Amino acid sequence: MNIKKVNIAVTIPPQYLEQFRKSILEEGAGIIENYTFCSVSTKCTGTFIANEHANPYIGVKGKLIYVEEEKLEVICDIKNVKKVIKKIKEIHPYETPVIDIIPLLDEEDFK
Repeated sequence: MNIKKVNIAVTIPPQYLEQFRKSILEEGAGIIENYTFCSVSTKCTGTFIANEHANPYIGVKGKLIYVEEEKLEVICDIKNVKKVIKKIKEIHPYETPVIDIIPLLDEEDFK
């Protein structure tokens, strides 16, 4: 099997979603055959407890925090993954954004 594409998923505060989406799509994420700027987002709730070494964007250290977020997902060609991840880390407001990179299989990989 030859991995050519991945699904990149990241959560972000809702107020940052549209500019964030635009920025990573401009880096080459979200291309599906004859379509560009393809993405999907869903509302979700994140949780965390920041330890004494953290610098949390939201909440306070040592307390369980529930945060309304948007989970943004895009398909990305392998050749663009590094620059898309670099852009995510550059513009994301969180100290440490969680970035899922999931390899995708093509239909022709199955016999």
